[in-house]
Amino acid sequence: MSKTEVVAMLLAGGQGSRLGVLTKSIAKPAVPYGGNYRIIDFPLSNCVNSGIYTVGVLTQYQPLVLNDYLGNGQPWDLDRLNGGVHVLSPYEAIGGAEWYKGTANAIFQNIAFIEKYDPEYVVVLSGDHIYKMDYAKMIDFHKKNNADCTIAVLEVPWEEASRFGILATDENDKIFEFAEKPAEPKSNKASMGVYVFSWDKLRKYLTEDEADPDSSNDFGKNIIPNMLNDGQRMFAFPFKGYWKDVGTIDSLWEANLDIINPNVDLDLSDKSWRIYSRNPVAPPHYIGKDAVVENSSISEGCEIDGVVDYSVVSSDVVVEKGAEVKYSVIMPGATIKSGAKVYYSIVAEDAVIEENAQIGAIPEQLDDPESWGVAVVGSGATITKGKSVAPKEMIASGEEV
Repeated sequence: MSKTEVVAMLLAGGQGSRLGVLTKSIAKPAVPYGGNYRIIDFPLSNCVNSGIYTVGVLTQYQPLVLNDYLGNGQPWDLDRLNGGVHVLSPYEAIGGAEWYKGTANAIFQNIAFIEKYDPEYVVVLSGDHIYKMDYAKMIDFHKKNNADCTIAVLEVPWEEASRFGILATDENDKIFEFAEKPAEPKSNKASMGVYVFSWDKLRKYLTEDEADPDSSNDFGKNIIPNMLNDGQRMFAFPFKGYWKDVGTIDSLWEANLDIINPNVDLDLSDKSWRIYSRNPVAPPHYIGKDAVVENSSISEGCEIDGVVDYSVVSSDVVVEKGAEVKYSVIMPGATIKSGAKVYYSIVAEDAVIEENAQIGAIPEQLDDPESWGVAVVGSGATITKGKSVAPKEMIASGEEV
């Protein structure tokens, strides 16, 4: 087989427990986003736009929806004879199934897949971030510095730094210190979970890590610190632009509303760096004569007869006359019936909000602002007539309340 310079490995196996009911039956990267996308569309599209056409997608938790969605990779131009997209589930070892024990172990279990392409470089990506990035520029930076490992970094607010892997660098962007989620961060340069490795070095460290019975088999906790301790050439690639880890309900809600915020640098209509997706073909949306739609994103196949304000409404959603949707994210196929109020909420796929029910609340109208939070209705759930779902409350998928 012809040599492939770069192979991308996309970690998409996380359970996403912080997303609660939204990931009860689907993997986090398959969660709908922005009306017409799923979260995994972003790293996949970044690969294709960066000229990387060999991508391994490592799945584990609830992979069915994700596997169906990826299919043969055609929407992302990844249906290729040489390379393309490959779904890599944990395979059954002698003596039973061997689950991926950590991010490093997941790559270790797929060394044979990578070896098949004999790459110079391996790009390791997370499946739960919303951003546009040219990995080719990062690979060039890696080559120029004759690096063994390059980590994409973003400067984050100091008060958030302890949530991330934090890097300290010299004036040449060379990393001299790394701390995973430090209580007292020494820098605000956060790892984005985007790595470029020279494959021969990564293979060595993965093999050594696997042989260590005390290892967590994790990039942030083990591989990166081990390489740094050994004096390997490690560099930080500075990233400027929009990046959001959508691992929590609040961050997923914010990231959706960011697409309609004119002050946020996230343009999904930009043809020069397209985000591709497997969109179901739906008819044009219909906005009724008495409907009021302001500052919102409405996808194909929707029927809107009520009020929609500052919200992201996915395909095939119905908002009946007299219903109100404000500051909310409505996922595909949901129905909001007459008189229902949906405020500051996420309503998942195919959920039904019946007449005069209320989901969430407007923060200013609460007696105790501390009690505010995003309300979530799981996929296929039904909120019956006149019922209320409080801020921060989560209704499980398929439940009737």
